[in-house]
Amino acid sequence: MSGTNGAGGETTVSEGRVLGVPDVALVVLVGATGSGKSTFAARHFKHTEVVSSDVCRGLVSDDENDQGASADAFDVLHFIAGKRLAAGRLTVVDATNVQAASRKDLVALAREHDVLPVAIVLDVPEGVCAERNAARPDRAGLPRHVIQRHQRELRRSLGHLKREGFRAVHVLRGVAEVESATVVRERRYNDLRHLTGPFDVIGDVHGCRSELETLLGDLGYELRRDAGGRAVDAVHPQGRTAVFVGDLVDRGPDSPGVLRLVMGMVESGTALCVCGNHENKLGRHLAGTTVKIAHGLAETIEQLTREEAVDPEFRSRAAAFIRSLVSHYVLDGGALVVAHAGLLEKYHGRQSGRVRSFALYGETTGETDAFGLPVRYPWAEDYRGRAAVVYGHTPVPRVRWLNNTACIDTGCVFGGALTALRWPERELVSTPAEQEWYAPVKPLASDASGGADGRPLDINDVIGRRTVETKELGRVTVQEENAAAALEVMSRFAVDPNLLAYLPPTMAPCPTATEDGYLEHPADAFAAYRAEGVRRVVCEEKHMGSRAVVLVCRDATVAGERFGATDGVPGVLHTRTGRPFFTDLELSALLLGRLAAAVEGAGLWAELDTDWLLLDAELMPWSLKADGLLRTQYAAVGAASRAVFPGAVAALEAAAARGVDVTELLDRQRGRAADAQAFTEAYRRYCWRVGGVGGASGAQGVGGIGGGAAGPGAPDGSYGPRGASGTDRTGDLDGVRLAPFQLLAGQGRNLALLPHDAQLELIDRLVAADAATATTATTATTATHETGTAHTPQATHTPQATQAPHAPAGPGRGGLLAPTRRLFVDTEDEASVAAGVEWWLGLTAAGGEGMVVKPVEAAARTAAGKLAQPGLKCRGREYLRLVYGPEYTRPENLERLRSRHLHRKRSLALREYALGLEGLDRLAAQEPLWRVHEAVFAVLALESEPVDPRL
Repeated sequence: MSGTNGAGGETTVSEGRVLGVPDVALVVLVGATGSGKSTFAARHFKHTEVVSSDVCRGLVSDDENDQGASADAFDVLHFIAGKRLAAGRLTVVDATNVQAASRKDLVALAREHDVLPVAIVLDVPEGVCAERNAARPDRAGLPRHVIQRHQRELRRSLGHLKREGFRAVHVLRGVAEVESATVVRERRYNDLRHLTGPFDVIGDVHGCRSELETLLGDLGYELRRDAGGRAVDAVHPQGRTAVFVGDLVDRGPDSPGVLRLVMGMVESGTALCVCGNHENKLGRHLAGTTVKIAHGLAETIEQLTREEAVDPEFRSRAAAFIRSLVSHYVLDGGALVVAHAGLLEKYHGRQSGRVRSFALYGETTGETDAFGLPVRYPWAEDYRGRAAVVYGHTPVPRVRWLNNTACIDTGCVFGGALTALRWPERELVSTPAEQEWYAPVKPLASDASGGADGRPLDINDVIGRRTVETKELGRVTVQEENAAAALEVMSRFAVDPNLLAYLPPTMAPCPTATEDGYLEHPADAFAAYRAEGVRRVVCEEKHMGSRAVVLVCRDATVAGERFGATDGVPGVLHTRTGRPFFTDLELSALLLGRLAAAVEGAGLWAELDTDWLLLDAELMPWSLKADGLLRTQYAAVGAASRAVFPGAVAALEAAAARGVDVTELLDRQRGRAADAQAFTEAYRRYCWRVGGVGGASGAQGVGGIGGGAAGPGAPDGSYGPRGASGTDRTGDLDGVRLAPFQLLAGQGRNLALLPHDAQLELIDRLVAADAATATTATTATTATHETGTAHTPQATHTPQATQAPHAPAGPGRGGLLAPTRRLFVDTEDEASVAAGVEWWLGLTAAGGEGMVVKPVEAAARTAAGKLAQPGLKCRGREYLRLVYGPEYTRPENLERLRSRHLHRKRSLALREYALGLEGLDRLAAQEPLWRVHEAVFAVLALESEPVDPRL
């Protein structure tokens, strides 16, 4: 049996007709009543694919033969068909369709949805139609002249169907041909979803053959050359496929050489290529159509003339190749779309002149810019599609992802670079241009909306439902209601957006403990990572304070020049929701100056080649920021328990002394009193006086909790020591401790990707430098505070050594910076795991909050290739009283609390972590502020998701 003609037309075979139908199309059955259209449709198509005019008449009038309801019935038919086509579903219209007017509406419907209309004509003799109608009770009385009229209209239509707009017309003549026909669904030319890559998508080459050969070599392709040494093919040893976004020709020095290489790769199956506007114009010229010779076409024509003298068949091969190019490709299961100028989501996989025009030229606003060039509509700003769209056409200085789209034309022919995007890795590989081959009409760096340097922040970037493309986790979606909540916080309370470069992610707790008496236990954290194939982890002590992000610059000048700071402070210190920690700028400057001196003393400015650093840290004491929370939520509980339980216990003891049987009740109240006392001791560990001696400079403390008088508070809840302007403020930092535990970014580097062992070594150097240069002498002796908690000095250690845990950082400890103790654990070594458990038990027994278990490698992957949890917090048994209440350790309460439903929290932690890394990547790459804030804002928005706040 012979094949079919995919572009339409009739195919005749000896054993029966094979009718080729695109897998997404509008199939219009044409034939007189009684010709067998419904039977044909039922035989070759699913019943859900067929929209029948008779059924639609029944829907609107309860009578499938009520011709008076035809107008309404066809309204319903067109509506249903339109919905199916919009969803990309093959749709078959079962109606007589013998009149040109009815077919016109259907062709228009197909064009509206950018699918091909296909006509299948059933040309059956009049007698057969009459006999079939007579056999149907509902049509037995149908007049013969109706059939005759249908036949006449059918005959008049046969020669005009192609001109009416049907891309394919299949005419079946006679009953035998109808019954022997077979319908074959043909994949659309642009539908290559079955190809999963990996791919290397290459930007606009524009005749730069040498740079293309270099880029292919950098990508790992092996060039194949002909006897004359010319590159005619390239093969990747790992089976990768190159995908060219078009504009192979014009402007550059060797358009024929580029065509020869790309044609060879396409012919051998190692490359795909879509049509660019320059190929389209060259193709029309080669076909003899008069075109305007401009924009580099003259150079290409001259080069082709020289090439033809060597290879007379080259011009015809090039013309045939250009004719074969489609507008776009849908690849990798629909996850990747490649088009020369980009493509709206509704056009993906569609076929029409409108789709081809958009793919080749994009869309313009109708205006021209100062250079006389058309102003292009920024379609990518509104793109929300699932598929990543990779395109070229408009040169840009660097590739940026915008709403899951990326323009990879980096202007090689204009002296820029030739860039490829590796898919699915999403890695960029570039080859610099050897020279400027063609002078650009306007500079590559422009202020066009959608990816320009200096573009201001816009509320439209953050309102509504948004998606952010991340390297580590793909697309992360922000719901509209969460974005609204984040906008309220960001606009009213956050620091200057120029200084807000990062917000830390939330962290999931370890799996619920199975150990008796515990809700969280490190053995479960180690087991969770072991199950995911993560072997090396680091246990870091969890400081109990307030999460702080610190942007520290070498000096205020750097802060002003790099981040636009105008307050004379060398950076910023803000909370995990972007609020400033201190309203006192002098105090902020003092703390940041101390930190900058430590960076200098550690030699990190020079070593990291940066004038600024972004750090993740914990600011202590907890009472410094959480004074209001401590007073209203924690101290109130402690005070109430001290007021109630002594009297209640005394009364019960007196009753017992009189012989009343209150043993059970007395034991219960004694236990509750002990739990309340443990609760009070738990929060008192994290409260102490800060500031000058006797609070002369406005020392911050928590009256009646950790000692000291409460300092004044800012309206937004930001607390901080204060002193008279112009006085020595050094003492204001007494008792304040900052524990940095991760370097996030510096000039040109995302430092968060450093392994944690390397991170902590750098942090240790910072802490040591601060201790050596501290302007206020500190003591390292055991001190007993009003809380009654003993504080001991922290031991120095090597990263691999198991250290005896000590009390948490407290006042009078010397230096601003506090170290982060750690222990490395091998999750597959039982002895190492046991040592980790013992380390945690000692840490929490000494008053520590607990620890965080992290993979040593940043952005670690599980054995299945998924992003692993960046950290699991394992909080101490006593600390969790602050989270779940004084009596949570009672067996009945623990049993109830074990149902914690951690899935949502884990998902949230992963998404926020991926967004944080994405924002840091953009910051390090000096991308525009709005691009950095896209990720920062998304983290804040996700914090509004309904997750148990105790987790």
